[in-house]
Amino acid sequence: MDAPSPRIRRAVPSDMAAVGRLGALLVRLHHDFDAERFIAASARTARGYGSYLGTQLDDPDVVLLVAERDGEVLGYTYAGVEGFDYMALRGPAGVLHDIIVDPAHRGQGIGVLLLDATLAALAERGAPRVVLSTADRNEPAQRLFARAGFRRTMIEMTRELPADG
Repeated sequence: MDAPSPRIRRAVPSDMAAVGRLGALLVRLHHDFDAERFIAASARTARGYGSYLGTQLDDPDVVLLVAERDGEVLGYTYAGVEGFDYMALRGPAGVLHDIIVDPAHRGQGIGVLLLDATLAALAERGAPRVVLSTADRNEPAQRLFARAGFRRTMIEMTRELPADG
């Protein structure tokens, strides 16, 4: 028997431990992709991540959603509506910062549900477009975003510099 669909809802303070754990997983995943570019997780990452995102809950321009089933947080998204960003050569937009589903619950359409709900919430807040960044090696995420209608617009490139400057 298939598991029931999760409920997508706004995150609340009691979700922050689970969100922090998933945020730390996101940090580890990216560090595994490229240890020179992405920061490593520490013993404090989950707590710090959850604590930071908890400070965002009351911001009307922030969208922080969780997918929950039977009281268990299965994934979350973190996004916000931002104004002009001249460094990014971008006008006002919704910016999707994080989307992650617990590996034990992937392949059930939870990412699609979270993404769709996040896009709807950003549209309700007046975002004319949504931008995001994804790790070059994160092909499953790129497929999810392409299926949702995202197109490639920027490529980040990184080069390490000698330690002595």
